Amino acid sequence: MAISSYAAVSISKTLMKTSTSIPRLPIQNHLNTTHKPKLSLASIFRLHTPKPLTSNTYQLNQIKSLFTGIVEEMGEVKQLGFDESGESFDMVIHSPTVLQDVNLGDSIAVNGTCLTVTEFDTQRLEFKAGLAPETLRKTSLMELEKGSVVNLERAVKPSTRMGGHFVQGHVDGTGEIVSMEPEGDSLWIKVKTSPEVLKFIVPKGFIAVDGTSLTVVKVFDEEECFNFMMVEYTQQEVVIPLKKVGQKVNLEVDILGKYVEKLLSSGFVDTIKTR
Repeated sequence: MAISSYAAVSISKTLMKTSTSIPRLPIQNHLNTTHKPKLSLASIFRLHTPKPLTSNTYQLNQIKSLFTGIVEEMGEVKQLGFDESGESFDMVIHSPTVLQDVNLGDSIAVNGTCLTVTEFDTQRLEFKAGLAPETLRKTSLMELEKGSVVNLERAVKPSTRMGGHFVQGHVDGTGEIVSMEPEGDSLWIKVKTSPEVLKFIVPKGFIAVDGTSLTVVKVFDEEECFNFMMVEYTQQEVVIPLKKVGQKVNLEVDILGKYVEKLLSSGFVDTIKTR
């Protein structure tokens, strides 16, 4: 991937408190070998034969965290692969900023996907998160590899300014970048997605692309596409401009649109009219 060679990852100079460091658990690096080529998450996941699923393997998603779509930093994937048990797929990310007040169990949005911190090391400035099979299938995280750069954002606190919009970190689907056209110092990006996702996207509405809160400019229903523009500052702070045409991005539509559709399909409006 093009982003794996990106060297300009922002490194925070903020001093980390050593008192918050916990012993680093062993993390198996399935990619760091001299005899095997660098593999993407997709390659590793397809090569792995999981054990049969039990009836309690999956749980219903619950809204436990909220994000704003304002990316705090770009982290770098350091390790990824199955652990020694062969059941858990883990990813280790270098991330100086989001580790400043991290705790086990905290939620961090990685390219717009809400993941849980299962281990962290304040000396190495890294954290580990587990990836469920469904997460790999439904998001663009499948394209990641060692060295990839990812957008990171911690869950909001009650005192956090809502600089973007309400983002849950529950990816609705993926889109494919079909064009990237500069205009002055800004960048036009056009994305194609499925009709199931596109129906919730409206001009001047919010959209989270790889976890970045953006404003939709136009929707092209016949092409199943939409576009948005990124100013120069945003281009330097997020992952999207580092990608190439043909690569995938995670998409999360505005939750308000989904609530409206639910109300309309339930007949709620017709009930009110008859009163």
